[in-house]
Formats: sequence, structure tokens, C-alpha cells
Amino acid sequence: MKNFEIPKEVREIISALIKSGFQAYIVGGCVRDLLLNREPKDWDIATDARPEEIQKLFPESVYENEFGTVGVKTHSEDPKLIVVEITTFRKEEKYSDLRHPDKIEFTKSIEEDLARRDFTINALALEIQSVKIKNQNDNSKFKIIDPFHGEKDLEYKLIRAVGNPNKRFSEDALRLIRAVRFASELGFEIEKETAEAIKKSASLLDKIAKERVRDELVKIIMSPGKGAYNGMVQLEELGLLEYVISELREGAGVTQNKHHIYTVWEHNLLALDYAAHKNYLLEIRLGALLHDVGKPRTKAGDGPDSTFYNHEVVGAKMTKILLERLKFSTKFVRHVTHLVRYHLFYYNVGEVTEAGIRRFVRRVGEENVEDLLKVREADRIGSGVPKAFPYKLRHLKFMIEKVRRDPTAPKMLVLKGDELMKILGIASGPRVGWILGVLLEDVLDEPSKNNKAALETRAKEVDKLRDEELKALSDKAKKRKEEFETGIESEIKKKYFVR
Repeated sequence: MKNFEIPKEVREIISALIKSGFQAYIVGGCVRDLLLNREPKDWDIATDARPEEIQKLFPESVYENEFGTVGVKTHSEDPKLIVVEITTFRKEEKYSDLRHPDKIEFTKSIEEDLARRDFTINALALEIQSVKIKNQNDNSKFKIIDPFHGEKDLEYKLIRAVGNPNKRFSEDALRLIRAVRFASELGFEIEKETAEAIKKSASLLDKIAKERVRDELVKIIMSPGKGAYNGMVQLEELGLLEYVISELREGAGVTQNKHHIYTVWEHNLLALDYAAHKNYLLEIRLGALLHDVGKPRTKAGDGPDSTFYNHEVVGAKMTKILLERLKFSTKFVRHVTHLVRYHLFYYNVGEVTEAGIRRFVRRVGEENVEDLLKVREADRIGSGVPKAFPYKLRHLKFMIEKVRRDPTAPKMLVLKGDELMKILGIASGPRVGWILGVLLEDVLDEPSKNNKAALETRAKEVDKLRDEELKALSDKAKKRKEEFETGIESEIKKKYFVR
């Protein structure tokens, strides 16, 4: 038997329970991870002690649930060990909400407790048969409690439901997507009977709180290596994607034009795969996965000359809706939506001026430039091209760095709003914003004009205009920020059947 390295805090809790005459086992995912030589994300203990008995033993504890779980504070410096959860052995009956048991019954049997768990690789318990606290590397004896052959499934890399899979999924429908998540994270396959039960029960996932579905989806997308790609494929194959991100399914079988060799569905997944292999953050991975989600709804024609006009605009709207549906934060939704909206930009060395670069930075926001370039990398590789970051994108990055200190937003003008009002003798209101917009447009063309004398002179000139004239001039300036370079981007997009 292997000699597992168990944290001191966990050993102390187990020791205290055993000395008080109770059974105590390390259980669940942490046992699975120990057997896989992975570092456990958290530590859980199961015991026959009742919650009130646990609290007597550990006064610094919290018990605020109906499921027999007591959180014991350890004062550990390790965030994973600050609170260790101890749960009383239990059996469960009927799950009316497809998530929580209607009734729980405490039991004295670790085997009965393991029987209520989701998958065999999580229905494992580790008994420390002799506990020594002081020496971490002692010769404690360990025994694995494995009534459902989880160790064998770990060996064969299988995700298998405990007992009857149909019953397991009808108890807790979140287990449907958790099966895919474990397969993605661990690089395992889902056992045939378990997979068939998932397909049969897939629609139950729609009854689960979107926040919980979101959390599992995030773990799938953040899976290492090929896990993110495989996870998305499995969600579709098992009929679950319809209840997670149904919009992605619209790209299945949708061919593209002569600049693409993959369907929209395949392209989106390959873009995600690249982002995952580069270990990019969640927002980049989702931006890559969703960047072309609007293409099926904007496709016109078929074959090599088909078009997808405004797909980035449609895709951004779809992204906002689906991420809000999954209860992502407002800030996160805004960021990913922005990446989808502006992923499609044209740049060619020698065709775009520094003024055009400044307008691009103003349009997308300097804080978003790096993330947009990463999504663009993923887009390129997902299209089947050999280089993620060709010379012209490297040159674009150089040009952005070159103009980085040039003013691209009103707040970067040396003449501030309060100074402007004082100079012109006007009150706060729309007129101030209109004038600042005109001043910024001048500076975008010529950064040298960003000095107080030049700005004051120009401000006094435009202040002579009537409100409607000044607003029209400001609106004209705003429209130019939507251009990378006047007349070039729209023509090139037409050439490549996008807009």
C-alpha cells in the first residue's frame, strides 16, 4: 500500500475523532487525487459522529446546513485547509428538486455513505490505521475502502456512475454535466452504460440552477490540454450542450467560405483548443469559443463565396444573452462580449497609419488590446493556418506599442473638462462632452496638438457653433473611431466576404 502524505491538520482531526471512539475516513475527491498522484483541491472527512458530537470536539466549527456537514476551522496557512469539512455518514432518500435529498438519515456505515455518491472514482474512502501527527513522513498504515471498484476505474480511466446510473442522475441532475467535467479534467472516458443514461436524462439538466451549470462549464473550459475541446464535443454528443450553450450548436454542419476549411462548429472548438493549450484565462477561452457564434445566423449563400456580414455584431449580442443566462458577472459578460464584437479587425503593414492605430486603440480600449490579439491568434489557428501570430500581427503590436502614450481617450487630453468650462464660461452639460470629442479627434490625427494652447484655441473656435452644429461635428468625430482607417477596412472586409 502506498504511503500517502496527509496534511497535519487533517491528521489531527482524524486523531481527535478516533481517540473519542468514532470512525473517521478521508473521503471523495481527495482520495481519488491521492491515488492519481495529484494534489487534492480540498480535504473531506466522513465519520459516524453526529454533528453535535463533532462540534463538541471542535468548538471552532460551523454547522449551518441540513446535511450533517460541519466545517472545522484549523487556522492553517494553506487556503485549502483553513476549513476542513467533516460529514456524518448518511443515506439519502428521494430528490424532488433533482439536486438535494428530501430526507437524509444518519448511519454508522462508511459503505452506505459511499453508496450515495456520484461516481465510483469519488466513492472511495481512506482509513489511516495508525495516526502519527509530528512526523509527516511516518510509516502510518493506510487502507482503501472501495466497495464500487473505483480504483479499477481509475486504472482504466473510466467515469462510471455508482450503482444504477439512471437512478444517480434522477437524484441529482447536475451529475450529468459533472461526468463530462471529470472526464475533461482527468482525460478519462465515460463508461458506456453511464453515457447512455446521460443521453436519456439530458433534459433534466435544464431544471438545475444556471449558476451550478455555469460552474461546471467553467471547469470544463479550463481543463488542461485537450480536455476543453473534448469536453465540448462530449457535451454535444451526450445531448447536454442544448441545455448549456444551445447557440453553439447552430454552427454544426455550417460550412464557411474559401478562407476556411472547417465548419463553424469545428472552427469554434479548434479556437478554444488553441486557447486552452496556451493556458489562456477563462475570458480568452470563452472569447475564442464564441467569437464566430453569430455566423450561422448571418450566413448568405453557400459554397466558396458565402458571406457572413455583421456576424461579429450579431455574435456579440448572442454572447451577452447566453453569458447573462449563465449568471456570469456583469463585468465578465461585458469583457467577453467586447472580445467577440471586435475580434474581426483588418491590419496590413503600410496600409494603416498611426492615426488609424490610435483610432483602433480608442475603439477597443487599450486594456483590451492584448486579449483581442490572443483571440485573434486562436481564430487563426482554428481556421487551419500554420502561424498564430504572423508578421503583420507582430507589426500591429509594434505599432500599438509605438502610439501607446499618445492620447486615445478624452481623459488623456491635457485640457480637462473643468478647465474647459472655466475657459469658455459654460456650465456642465452635453456641450462640454461634444467639444472634448472634437478636440480628441484632432489629437488622434496629430498628437502634437495635445497642448493647452492649441486645445484652447480650437475649443474657442467650436464653441461659436450652435448646439445642433456642434453635436453634428462631435457625432462625425465619434463615427471615425469605428474606423481602423477610413475607407480601407470596409473595402478589405468586402474582399474577404466579411463585414
